Amino acid sequence: MYIVESYSIAILFCIITMFCWGSWANTQKLSGKAWPFQLFYWDYVIGIVLTTLLLAFTMGSFGTSGRGFIEDLSQAEMSSLGLAFLGGIIFNLANLLLVIAIDLTGMAIAFPIGIGIALIQGVLLNYLNKPEGDPILIFGGVTLVSLAIILDAIAYKKVSTVEKKTPLKGILISLAAGILMGFFYKYVAQSMAADFSVPEAGKLTPYTALVIFSIGVFISNFVFNTVNMYKPISGIKVTYSQYFKTGSLKLHSIGMLGGLIWGIGMSFNIIASAVASPAIAYGLGQGATMIAALWGVFVWKEFKNGPKGTNLLLTFMFILFILGLALLILAK
Repeated sequence: MYIVESYSIAILFCIITMFCWGSWANTQKLSGKAWPFQLFYWDYVIGIVLTTLLLAFTMGSFGTSGRGFIEDLSQAEMSSLGLAFLGGIIFNLANLLLVIAIDLTGMAIAFPIGIGIALIQGVLLNYLNKPEGDPILIFGGVTLVSLAIILDAIAYKKVSTVEKKTPLKGILISLAAGILMGFFYKYVAQSMAADFSVPEAGKLTPYTALVIFSIGVFISNFVFNTVNMYKPISGIKVTYSQYFKTGSLKLHSIGMLGGLIWGIGMSFNIIASAVASPAIAYGLGQGATMIAALWGVFVWKEFKNGPKGTNLLLTFMFILFILGLALLILAK
């Protein structure tokens, strides 16, 4: 299987993750006017499953390093499979809440609050689980990112005041999504072998862990998204029959593209985590907040009605994000 061996390649993979995780939600925005987000989310989840399976049978099966996907799956202990599966369940609930928050408040506020909290919490939990890298630089970077999140929230408050919106519901859902999102990664990391090239018996290679993770996402979706379809927090009630009767090939493709983009990001991050360390890999990947805010500001124009001073706040937000990510890179 393919294994990342150099720190520079690991950082490159984490940067790709950052762009993928910060960009997938654009597919939700693209389909939102014609396709309820609850139905979009089914295609998104299917896209994640297909992506992890594709990588498992290609990058995870070719070459002489480590264990191939089928061999690895056949020797895996139930405890390892259970950890990866649990990670998928937790992620799915967190991400579904994030999608709802995006529907309520837009990308420029849901991502900074939700993913920002997940970054802080996730880096802390992953560092405690596997303490690698300079803790001063790691948590210094997280502190700068936290300040950037606060500036983004202040900027959005200015816009919401002008537009006479009440985003409290969306903000609270973003908070809940972020708290849950901070937990999922450590369970996937715990399911995997410490050394991908010579994995210990019973543990998983990253490719197997990703497939089991995605299955956890898919199966839990029958519970979480079904409730969201018939008792929606945001949007209208939809049914399974609508998914099959009203969805065009284009709409289904957009949703699956969103899952493909996120799935590639997750896969590259997990593959890089052995060299970069789970804390640094996760922290860099969650720089997606900055990418999502860029989309929200420059493409979706979510701050176009902001009063004087809003652009200055956003500028400082991006500067703090960049400095924070730089410290995370230098931490190892």
